[in-house]
Amino acid sequence: MIPRYSRPEMVTIWEPETRFRIWFEIEAHAMDALAELGVIPKDAAATMWAKGKFEVERIDEIERETRHDVIAFLTNLAEHVGEPARFVHQGMTSSDVLDTCLGVQLARAADLMIADIDALLVVLRRRAFEFRMTPTIGRSHGIHAEPTTFGLKLAQAYAEFDRCRDRLVAARAEVATCAISGAVGTFANVDPFVEAHVAKAMGLTVEPVSTQVIPRDRHAMYFATLGVVAGCVERLATEVRHLQRTEVLEAEEYFAPGQKGSSAMPHKRNPVLSENLTGLARLVRGYVTPALENVALWHERDISHSSVERMIGPDATVTLDFALVRLTGMIDKLLVYPERMLANLNKMGGLIHSQRVLLALTQAGASREEAYGLVQRNAMQVWQADGKLQLLDLLVADPDVTRWLPTAEIEPLFDLGYHLKHVDTIFARVFGAA
Repeated sequence: MIPRYSRPEMVTIWEPETRFRIWFEIEAHAMDALAELGVIPKDAAATMWAKGKFEVERIDEIERETRHDVIAFLTNLAEHVGEPARFVHQGMTSSDVLDTCLGVQLARAADLMIADIDALLVVLRRRAFEFRMTPTIGRSHGIHAEPTTFGLKLAQAYAEFDRCRDRLVAARAEVATCAISGAVGTFANVDPFVEAHVAKAMGLTVEPVSTQVIPRDRHAMYFATLGVVAGCVERLATEVRHLQRTEVLEAEEYFAPGQKGSSAMPHKRNPVLSENLTGLARLVRGYVTPALENVALWHERDISHSSVERMIGPDATVTLDFALVRLTGMIDKLLVYPERMLANLNKMGGLIHSQRVLLALTQAGASREEAYGLVQRNAMQVWQADGKLQLLDLLVADPDVTRWLPTAEIEPLFDLGYHLKHVDTIFARVFGAA
């Protein structure tokens, strides 16, 4: 987590001041519940809210001696609360505070990333409709296949990130849990009412069986979801990188006045944003495996997961938040060249219409094997001529083809519009009938 790839809103969630404030609220709400149960005096709970304070520097100082962060926090808290501090942390264990706090932080981080995706979806929708019927070549294996539209490319990305949003909402719900169940999770020294009260106050749900720590399958799913979202970021970024290649140049990242592409070559306009997004996506995906390995803890609790989560919690969420915002800006300002798309589409001498000819021959009575061979032998001549021949010309001059299809029936098979007749149907599936 470095400033270059961080946004302050997300960074704030993980700052010590925020973490200790959440700890304080957990402890204070627990005291309210204990007071309601009659376990502690009500004025002790009131004093906690009135006098409870902490200083990050002081907590760090105490921890250097105690080597225990929660004890250091409670010690500093007691310095402000005074005598009623003896009622703080009643029946609780450190994991109650740590795990519940992490649930709050991950939920807040998810809220920011959901908002990021919402903003991305707005841009993808607008640009998809802008280029809804802009023809471009579809590629399989990087090779010209059949026509599509640039709007359909963006509609596909929209649908993908719409699914990502649903996954992230589900992951947020799964990880936003609270555990105030005490040592080994039996509630021996703290009533389950306290957990329910804290969960409601902190916007969480109760963990059914916490075993002292919240089971890490929840967290593994959360970080796995971030990894999937990162993969979708990279997929769209990779598309832009390929489209910006000089020999393709169907779209490119916005190049601002005064921007420089290379320290050595003044002419360069490099896809730096999409390349950066590819790298950031790799980082986020890299955090998935440690999260999965955190699931297998010893018995009711160990802390092998703790060091991992202190790293991947901030780093994964901060990185993905930044990447989503960067991707939104890149698509918003993406330069698109419809003329170049059409030129590239036409550069292979009509080979992209080969399937229509194949199907027409079979409809006319030729076997599929014969039809395939007739089209392929003419197509290979066009391929080897590097665009200097036209498939249509070769087909109408081939008596083996015209035996099945007269010229008047072959020419309409090269109509570009044929390939785009269901664009509106696909858009309606993605964006709705409106």
